[in-house]
Amino acid sequence: MQDQTEATQTNLATEEARKRLQSGDLVGAFQLTQSVLASDPADPEALYIAAVCLRHQSKPEDALEVLDKLLAIKPGYGRAHQERGYCRRAMGNIDLAVQAFERATAANPGLMASWNALADLHETAGHQGRSAAARAQAKWLSGLPPELVSVISFLHEGRLYKAERLCRAYLQTHGHHFEAMRLLAEIGVQSHAMEEAEFLLESCAVLRPDYLPARFDYVKLLNRRQKFEQALKEAEAIGPIAQGSPQFKLQYANQHLAVGNFDKALSLYDELRSEVPGDPIISLTHGHALKTVGRQDEAVAAYRRSYELRRDLGDAYWSLANLKTYRFSAEEIAQMRSAEAAIETSLFDRYSLCFALGKALEDRAEYAESFAYYERGNQLKREELNYSADRMQADLAAQARHGTRQLFAAHQGAGCPAPDPIFIVGLPRAGSTLLEQILASHSQVDGTMELPNILALAHKLDGRRRVDDEALYPANLSELSADELCAFGEAYIRDTAILRKGAPFFIDKMPNNFRHIGLIHLILPNAKIIDARREPMACCFSGFKQLFGEGQDFTYGLPEVGRYYRDYVDLMAHWDEVLPGRVLRVQYEDVVADLETQVRRILDHCGLAFEQGCVDFHATERAVRTASSEQVRQPIFQSGLDQWQNFEPYLAPLKEALGDLVVAETNPRRPL
Repeated sequence: MQDQTEATQTNLATEEARKRLQSGDLVGAFQLTQSVLASDPADPEALYIAAVCLRHQSKPEDALEVLDKLLAIKPGYGRAHQERGYCRRAMGNIDLAVQAFERATAANPGLMASWNALADLHETAGHQGRSAAARAQAKWLSGLPPELVSVISFLHEGRLYKAERLCRAYLQTHGHHFEAMRLLAEIGVQSHAMEEAEFLLESCAVLRPDYLPARFDYVKLLNRRQKFEQALKEAEAIGPIAQGSPQFKLQYANQHLAVGNFDKALSLYDELRSEVPGDPIISLTHGHALKTVGRQDEAVAAYRRSYELRRDLGDAYWSLANLKTYRFSAEEIAQMRSAEAAIETSLFDRYSLCFALGKALEDRAEYAESFAYYERGNQLKREELNYSADRMQADLAAQARHGTRQLFAAHQGAGCPAPDPIFIVGLPRAGSTLLEQILASHSQVDGTMELPNILALAHKLDGRRRVDDEALYPANLSELSADELCAFGEAYIRDTAILRKGAPFFIDKMPNNFRHIGLIHLILPNAKIIDARREPMACCFSGFKQLFGEGQDFTYGLPEVGRYYRDYVDLMAHWDEVLPGRVLRVQYEDVVADLETQVRRILDHCGLAFEQGCVDFHATERAVRTASSEQVRQPIFQSGLDQWQNFEPYLAPLKEALGDLVVAETNPRRPL
């Protein structure tokens, strides 16, 4: 109760400080912020108001010191970068002012003042093209209703609930407003309401086909939902009204890459590089495409080109590190250190640099400093997320509570009978890509990727709700009819058909599907399921070192990933009990020790005849999009099994979270 009272008093004090600032009482506002900071030196709102007060009192150097503290706490806070821009401009540091305003608009595109400042500064410097672009963005924002400008800011500050309420209220009052519909779709994407987001963007495409922001978002969402053919058709439809747009050509190239038209995609990337030679993101995306098709040397060159164009582009350095086989030079490490330490570096670039530095220093056996960067990167990423280990544990426990023998017995014979899917589940970095490559080397099996379909169905069954509301799924599985279960299974087969190349079977290697084995069994009773498991310390620490694209929020902390591993083991034990024989467990260390024996086990489980190509998996040519893409193109090796031991002095929180699993699971060999 005392903590709650103090928090209320702090909120009242900062609100009063803001009111005094707006009324021009700079001294009174600043004094109030100091009273707040005396009890909580890291209060972001008080630091922000204090910096604004100091700048308005013509003390930009002092304001910058306060902003440095604020950005150390909230690196992605757009308004703080905007304040830095004002301070730098007041001090005559024009180049640094431009950088700060660019950081501000990247973090929060709704900051009209930053766009206007950029337009003025670029015009003064004679950069007419950049000035015109910034002026156009400011003009576009000024033409929006104030409510929607606020929605943009709330959205990019992570205040999704407030953004959604305001956006829905505006649409209810004003009917079809295409930017409001686009923004609500973006909120839906971030809230995992993909079907609603797709409906909104499809409606925009039908009702206002020339509104390119919504059309571009529609293509990106279709791609994210792995509706690749549809995304390509939509991109082609945009072409006539987006002539000359590099953004369009980049999206068009991305869609060709997604459907496997690699030559066409790479040709478009080459054209883009010629047309916009100074764009680092084009070079970065080109690198991703080259990596996907196995042209590693060219991918490395593209990634290097992208960081040469923008020295603090964290994603370029991390992409090099994520090849797993690349070794950074001393000069590159110095560049990364400098960029990571710069206060102007954005949050995304900063934690990307931290993960890349962790890998670079690990390769040089500088384990103490390597771990420090891994830990810092994880901390920064963790603060960006809203992950709760308690909530995840409750969700997994609900799967066991509702996924009972009685449920499965009651629905026996239901579902779609197709035997086509082979699900590889488990934790990331547990060897699932290796198992996929082994199976995809079989003549009867198509490799695909980590498919979102089962997760999307689970979200659909759970409905739209706030985080703390009671879940509908998996409790409502018992309410589904045989016809509904069959329809869900048929929809899965139908929706994934676009990714197949004609083989009788195909792989879905989304690791998080282990949470939904009960659902998979109900809708696809003849599908095969393989649990890719790895020793807990090795698996968890490997996940901790990895910066994932999305969906693995539990990895960004040693206690969090250890708890998740325990909960995973418990849930898999439950599935083994209520669905005996349904899941084949394959231990990564056993595959490394005796490849052919494990290959035969896997093929037997899937009802497939032995083929030598599965043992010679590294010779199979196919696109691989995960972090292990380069590793599975090499013969199997044992050098990575115990890399975690180099960091053992720092892993006590992980061992504590794993508890007896460290003893039970970490041992030389287990019987098959």
